[in-house]
Amino acid sequence: MPDKNLTVVGYAAGASLAAITLFYVFGPTFFIDGDESAGGFFDSKKRTITGLSNPANDCFINSVLQALAGLGDLRLYLIKEIHRRQLDGAEVFESLPLVLRKGDRPERIQDLQRGLVTKALKDMLNALNERPIYKKTITAKPLIESLERAYATRLSRNQQDAQEFLQIVLERLDDEYKAGEKARSRMAEMAEKQPDGAVEKVDSRSESLSRAMVAGEEGFPFEGKLESQIQCMYCGFKTKPSVSTFVSLTLNVPQGNSTTLDRCFDILLKTEEIEDYRCDRCRLKHALERKQSMLARTKDEEQQRQLQQDITKLERAVRDDPEVEPEGVELPDSSQAPKRNIKKYMRITTFPKIIAIHLSRSVYDARSYSTKNMAKVNYTERLRLGGILNEHWYRLLGVVCHKGSHNSGHYESFRRNHMYPPFSTPDAWGAYAANSKANNIAPSPVVGARTSDDSLTTSESTPSLSSTALSNTMSRPNTATTKRESGSSSFEKKSSSLSLKRSPTQSSRPQIQTHASTTKPRKRKKPDRWWRVSDDKIKEAKTSDVLGMQREVYLLFYELERSETVGED
Repeated sequence: MPDKNLTVVGYAAGASLAAITLFYVFGPTFFIDGDESAGGFFDSKKRTITGLSNPANDCFINSVLQALAGLGDLRLYLIKEIHRRQLDGAEVFESLPLVLRKGDRPERIQDLQRGLVTKALKDMLNALNERPIYKKTITAKPLIESLERAYATRLSRNQQDAQEFLQIVLERLDDEYKAGEKARSRMAEMAEKQPDGAVEKVDSRSESLSRAMVAGEEGFPFEGKLESQIQCMYCGFKTKPSVSTFVSLTLNVPQGNSTTLDRCFDILLKTEEIEDYRCDRCRLKHALERKQSMLARTKDEEQQRQLQQDITKLERAVRDDPEVEPEGVELPDSSQAPKRNIKKYMRITTFPKIIAIHLSRSVYDARSYSTKNMAKVNYTERLRLGGILNEHWYRLLGVVCHKGSHNSGHYESFRRNHMYPPFSTPDAWGAYAANSKANNIAPSPVVGARTSDDSLTTSESTPSLSSTALSNTMSRPNTATTKRESGSSSFEKKSSSLSLKRSPTQSSRPQIQTHASTTKPRKRKKPDRWWRVSDDKIKEAKTSDVLGMQREVYLLFYELERSETVGED
């Protein structure tokens, strides 16, 4: 009669092999996006990505969508936002504020709160991130229809500007996010005002909403903030910073044969000197001097008392806040105020997770006739923004290029052929493969030699094919294995060393302290591959090909570098 343990091992291995056979025989047409390790039959097939049809001069739409599909942080945001809306419940986003501001329309507020464009873009990007073996083309019609419903108008194909389409999409996503946050806040406030014994459903929803707000909410990944400030070069007064939000940055390309992306940023963020500007503080001081001169000349007591009150208010305004005119004080006409030279500062105060850059190539002459600036723009794979103490590094993930003149041409896009989670799993077998690879393989136990106090030390070894089945059916290690591995301590050290070398990042639990524990894992080399997408035509490209599109580059998409990717390039 065969040994019971060996029988269990055989059954488990047979079940695992059967599952793998089913996966390869009835496997899906699509791979999980970003999977670089598929083997077997599919190695001989050329994998590609899903293209987009162009029925009506839609290349400006298709190029933007393909670039957005390659942004992992955007896809992660969309998944989280849709999931949160499902957990909150539809009634949360159907509610309206008790008081509407002037110009607010109830139906528009509800449309924003429902997040229709957010849901449509999530579905579109998931479809674009499938990895078909053969050529596959879909249409952007569902997203276009959602945008047309959101704005209650038809999307024009006449101008065909990729930047305008991108701005429309990003602004709508940002508005839907903010409307959803306001709806959640109203629900939380309503639950707090409920008396004891209120509806349990509202209380539980309020609790879940509060947890979601506290759990590191990062907001819309494209939204950043710009701050501008003015300083008078005569009196040194600085105005209060003016803060504005942005979802994309427009940089003017200087005329000439060539320039750099850093130079374009310098034009936007440089310190600008402006002449003939009327400083608020200088204007108040000018009025103060005139009041003091009038006080010295007048002999009327009532007029002296009024002038003295005006002087006191002006002195307080100059000292405290020159930007606010004092009440009840008649100031000279602003045209009589002295003109000064000022400096205008512009800087980014909130750096977005994803920064979309529009390179404006439009040149207008005196007759308002526009032409295209064909200057080369040298851009790099890594972008540094911020100062020395506030440094941020971004990595290039997408590019949209335009070929042709200012009034006609064609858009195409580049997106990096190296994706990270979230993955797109179009069917059950794909999800099974992902879970089997990522989660369902447990390490087999390795029993070490007995120490002086007769205790057993264990470590983790490389996962085996049937380790999941073994861990579910066997409650203790094989006694034969225990006898073999407890023969000598040198064998234990050797096996531990090999285990650590094979899988340096497999487990976060403490390992046996041997000389192998100090071995540094080899850095994984990033693949230098991109997809070059022109509607439904897709081919591979290299980073050098992408960076060589200096005359055609129009939109750039940089993503904030993650901690594990910094310094690998």
